[in-house]
Amino acid sequence: MFVPRPPLASVGALAILSLATACTMGPDYAGPPEVIAPGTNGGAFVRADDSVRAEAPQLARWWESLSDPLLTRLIDDALAHSPTMDLAAARIAEAQGSLAEGKAGLMPSVSPNAMYVHARLPGSAIGGSGEGEDGAEGESSGGSSSLDFYNVGANVSWEPDLWGARRRGIEASRAQVGQRYAELADAQVSLSAQVAQTYVNLRDAQARLALTREAVAKQRRALELTRQRLAAGTASDLEVERLQGELAANEAQTVPLDTQVLLYKNALAVLTGQAPGALDGELEAEGALPLPPAEVAVGDPAGLLARRPDIRAAERALAASTAQIGVKEAQRLPGISFMGILGIGGTEPGDVLDPGNLAALLMPQISWPLLDFGRTGAQVRQARAQADQAEAQYRQSVLEGLQDAEDSLARFGATRRQLARLVASQQSAERAAHLNRLRFAAGTSSLIDQLDIERQALTAASNVAQAKAQLTIDYIAVNKALGLGWSE
Repeated sequence: MFVPRPPLASVGALAILSLATACTMGPDYAGPPEVIAPGTNGGAFVRADDSVRAEAPQLARWWESLSDPLLTRLIDDALAHSPTMDLAAARIAEAQGSLAEGKAGLMPSVSPNAMYVHARLPGSAIGGSGEGEDGAEGESSGGSSSLDFYNVGANVSWEPDLWGARRRGIEASRAQVGQRYAELADAQVSLSAQVAQTYVNLRDAQARLALTREAVAKQRRALELTRQRLAAGTASDLEVERLQGELAANEAQTVPLDTQVLLYKNALAVLTGQAPGALDGELEAEGALPLPPAEVAVGDPAGLLARRPDIRAAERALAASTAQIGVKEAQRLPGISFMGILGIGGTEPGDVLDPGNLAALLMPQISWPLLDFGRTGAQVRQARAQADQAEAQYRQSVLEGLQDAEDSLARFGATRRQLARLVASQQSAERAAHLNRLRFAAGTSSLIDQLDIERQALTAASNVAQAKAQLTIDYIAVNKALGLGWSE
């Protein structure tokens, strides 16, 4: 059996040429652009006040500073069982699979092969006649011959990475893996903050609902006394109607608060990977509103860029887009590939068992998209434009991250000042209620006046409770803006 073989010198020359001239196309990634210019506020946050320390904060479990065991358990359950975390983990696995595939592409591909060929050919194609060795075998009508061929072996193919297209692809895949890990960390930050905010809103709604019900009870007592006075002729119908209207308005306020409590319970159940209603029994009892610590560590803007997962994800996306330019540029140049067949076979089935019937075939091939009417050049321009978009997106992520941190610090400081004034207002209302109780005991003030003053004190207490909840929510927003809450 005749098998064509390329000259060994030619094959060796092609292999040496492919290795000697191998290079990597495209720009090397030099890191992200500098967004915070020297001499600006790059060293400190502008809107930090005396409650903020410049020390670098911890990355994980910031919620433990709120000292609420139930909140800590809810966040842990959410991070462990939320479908959001499963989705981010699956995307990491997908990116890792793509990276492994790219690395495997650098190596030759070997596949087992079993082949049977039956050919019917003109006699001139086989020795110039239609007769076999005995003068009859292989001969058929019309002067043609038939041929059977059996072969068992392997196919081998390899395309050297002549211009670094695969190496750039691996570089892009590795950057995408880093991007997916950063997106997982960003999902952890967002989920922990969302659970904490929902929990604080639940405790705030429960506290305001209890205060509203207490105010309604006092108004009902005042209305009952006013009706007694009306019967005695010491009160007017106008006073009764006014109190009835105020009572109905406050009773109406309990309806949306009840609904809010139910909605927050459902939201917490879903955030922790459970069906709505699964946490109703556990969250039914009112709990104390968690409050932030007296001081918050925020670090500096430069540290923020390294901590915030969304900024790190944008940087990894820029690195991947830069590598893709080299992938596209390499497609403009000629490529070489080798395909080989190695096997045992012959014209009889038993030949596949004879090691002496070894057959080998090596086929080098050079391809060059020399005339593609600008298709590859357009792809290169697209890759460069995508890299420009990724760079712009990175700069935008940095600026938005800095704005988020500055805004959250400003809101946190403003809420602290507002809470201090509301606490002073509540203390004044409580002192007024105490003084009026003394007057009522001395007989110089009516019970209705006392109930009305106590109701005003309850309103002041409700405002303070709502401001405390907002302070905790702003503290959560500060931690989220700083990129805290993920584990390395």
